Amino acid sequence: MILTFVIIAITGFISISAFNNIDLFNNLKFNAYQIKHSGEKYRFFSYALLHSGWMHLIINMYVLYSFGGVVEQSFLVSFGTIGYLYFALLYVGGILFSTLYDFKKHKDDIYYNAVGASGAVSAVVFSSILVYPSGSIFLFPIPFPLPSWVFGIAYLIYSAYMGKKGVDNIGHNAHFWGAIFGIVLTIILVPNVIQNFFSTIF
Repeated sequence: MILTFVIIAITGFISISAFNNIDLFNNLKFNAYQIKHSGEKYRFFSYALLHSGWMHLIINMYVLYSFGGVVEQSFLVSFGTIGYLYFALLYVGGILFSTLYDFKKHKDDIYYNAVGASGAVSAVVFSSILVYPSGSIFLFPIPFPLPSWVFGIAYLIYSAYMGKKGVDNIGHNAHFWGAIFGIVLTIILVPNVIQNFFSTIF
């Protein structure tokens, strides 16, 4: 879990630093208008180092801690030390890919901003579902563990629906597209992952 811990440490340090530093926060947050009109392409990635508050940060990093180790270990077993590179590609790619839809949608809206590692974390969660389909998740108030693949299907449907409605300030589109990226990249990288997935759940 070395790389998972490194990501958590860096994200935690910068997020906490930006809680009381508005200039740092404003310079790193995702703003499609600034990316398009000012050429600040680094914002495609830097926004994932920020969070809106302690709870936002803690939830994202706890989920990453819970699922990141499974994926990181699986990649190391499958690929050796290059597995670290693939895990980094999964996480950083999730950061970028999860913003592309919102960039296209809001590139001329100076007031649209976003922060948080949720898209990248979604990529890791759904990669974990593929490489370890027998896993389960406890969701309050359901009194029994929910199979991770059932949770995954429900989560994708919910994120797509809520992203289309756009009735809250949560980045459902980022969650959805981050998850899709995690699924696709894992299928590309891990031999027979689809066959193993279906043989496990059926």
